[in-house]
Amino acid sequence: MTPAARVAAAIEILDMIGDGTPAEQVLTRWGRGNRFAGSKDRAAIRDYVFDVQRIRRSAAWLGRAATGRGLMIGLLRRNGVDPATLFTGEGHGPAPLMDYEEALPEGEMPHEDAWNLPDWLVERFEAGLGAQAAETALALQGRAPVTLRVNTSKSDTSGAIRMLSEAEVEVVGNPLSPTALTVVSGSRRIRNSAAYLDGFVELQDASSQAVVDALPPAARVLDYCAGGGGKALAVVARGAQAVFAHDIDPSRMRDLPLRAARAEAEITQLEGSDLPTFGPYDLVLVDAPCSGSGSWRRAPEAKWRLTPAQLENTMAVQDSILDDAAKLVEQGGTLAYATCSILPEENRARVDAFIARTPGWQCVYDQTFAVSALGDGFYTAHLKQT
Repeated sequence: MTPAARVAAAIEILDMIGDGTPAEQVLTRWGRGNRFAGSKDRAAIRDYVFDVQRIRRSAAWLGRAATGRGLMIGLLRRNGVDPATLFTGEGHGPAPLMDYEEALPEGEMPHEDAWNLPDWLVERFEAGLGAQAAETALALQGRAPVTLRVNTSKSDTSGAIRMLSEAEVEVVGNPLSPTALTVVSGSRRIRNSAAYLDGFVELQDASSQAVVDALPPAARVLDYCAGGGGKALAVVARGAQAVFAHDIDPSRMRDLPLRAARAEAEITQLEGSDLPTFGPYDLVLVDAPCSGSGSWRRAPEAKWRLTPAQLENTMAVQDSILDDAAKLVEQGGTLAYATCSILPEENRARVDAFIARTPGWQCVYDQTFAVSALGDGFYTAHLKQT
């Protein structure tokens, strides 16, 4: 495909997403229907689509329309590319620019558009993040780093770096965690590398690793909202005697057995009815469902789909999960709460609400990780009984 044809394909896909269909679903459907597109073509088109999702409002302002065509014009302009060089109508490319599309918008871009958030989230950012609001909104507009966790039960950092280098994957150390390696180049080679296939490294955000690093030592650990099990695997590598994983939706843990086998990690998966039988636990980690606002670089559609009502419902779920998980903590043990959210109402506010309605608990540690070039936005807190 020519560069112009890739732009035209991205326009077509963005228009379908604008109708409400999720981006991944549209991209998959488009790929199946256009077998002529090679892997490099599909990767380039995918990058266009997700780059637009991260800056949808400013792209629409710069392109003078929220259509797929306008969004691509705006994205190119934001990236310093003259859209007229690709909008030529040649080589299956999009039609030439019309007069109104050639003219740049007048005046300064409104900050709501520059922040690339829905209006109600602009207000939440300003109220909750204060001086960090603008910086955080802008940080969410770039691509997230690709980060690996060294499985210290099988290798050390230097050994993992050496194995990755043999697979032409270049990495550098990440200061957020001693086990974190940020991928500089060769990210698409990771999943076929011996380092990954043999369990010496695992894909995991550096802030997520730092959340596990902060956990106190514990013999028996329950990952209460395990999902894919990334944190449970990291806990095993830290030397816990027994690690248990649970999720209200067991299908979310379907890949955990394979990941655990690859890492040579023993993790016992539990149904809800089994939790009291194997408990209580010295440490219960609640990596709670949340808005995902700290990881919106990876799933940019989510910030456009989130509504105030959905956020309120999520906060109610977080409260309920904390109440249930607290009952499983051994006397003297730790209840650890974490979210990949940067919204204070999902973070310290939930901890304070739990303490207010549950006498005998106090927060002994909390930490916020900002969205940055090093990792996603995260929050974590440790609760203990007084």
